[in-house]
Amino acid sequence: MKAVEISAPGAPEVLRRVDRPDPQAAAGEVLIRVSASGVNRPDVLQRTGNYPVPPGASDIPGLEVAGEIVAGDLKALAERSWSLGQRVCALVAGGGYAQLCAAPIGQCLPIPRGWTDVQAASLPETFFTVWSNVFDRCKLQAGETLLIQGGSSGIGVTAIQMAKVAGARVIVTVGSPEKARACLELGADHAIVYKTQDFSAEVLRLTEGRGANVILDMVAGPYIPREIDCLADDGRLAVIAVQGGVKAEINLGQILRRRLTLTGSTLRPRSVAFKTAIAQSLLTRVWPDLEAGRIVPVIHSTFEAAEAARAHALMESNQHIGKIVLTW
Repeated sequence: MKAVEISAPGAPEVLRRVDRPDPQAAAGEVLIRVSASGVNRPDVLQRTGNYPVPPGASDIPGLEVAGEIVAGDLKALAERSWSLGQRVCALVAGGGYAQLCAAPIGQCLPIPRGWTDVQAASLPETFFTVWSNVFDRCKLQAGETLLIQGGSSGIGVTAIQMAKVAGARVIVTVGSPEKARACLELGADHAIVYKTQDFSAEVLRLTEGRGANVILDMVAGPYIPREIDCLADDGRLAVIAVQGGVKAEINLGQILRRRLTLTGSTLRPRSVAFKTAIAQSLLTRVWPDLEAGRIVPVIHSTFEAAEAARAHALMESNQHIGKIVLTW
């Protein structure tokens, strides 16, 4: 098969298209002929040598794919009333930048009716992450306020739509007026341009001093104390990336007095059983919204797989709004 590998840690140009042996599906897995592969920030971190591959995972980057099941555990397929030829998207621990990818069947979801493979390839990594953190860990409820750091990212455009469908109020931070407009068009109630506005003060102003009930944070570092300042009493802060650094100074007195919860997670090393449970929640709770058009795909750019370096350069530029996808 053709695949895109990381020849050595470094700049986007270290990505190269190569021939690799076809992967084999183990028990409980299926083999997907990949039409499209989602590009995510962890892929960039892996390319630069800052995100080690979990034990047993492929060294080929790529955490989400969409395509057609061409082989695999036929008994497991039958238990799902699926067969060879089923169109699916899947969350994987690696190996997504390739023409063939093995995936645990529990981490596969049917491509929503009316969605293309390119659109479906934008789903798994962000939807699994948002569901796990915003809804499972932080228990966002209808009527509550969610603050999303990086509202125009792949995670951000997903979280906006899922939270609005759930009946929450959404505030996002973005880097430009153009990104603010895009987030508002997707349903965000307010967009804060963090380069010119103090997001903590703005959140308190917009909530009349109450603060955000839940914050989804991809920055960490110096953002943490400011986020604590604008959390509501009993508020929950979920850290899913540390683009701003791994250290922060926090006021534990605020956490005690206001009963705040600080949590975090990484999805890639979690068990198949854990991810399968998320997939089932998405299938029953979110997939109907995708098929009904209440949540829409947000694809900024597609690149042929041979142009993976260009896709990574775009992601690192932070100029995109939504998802970047490779096609095969």
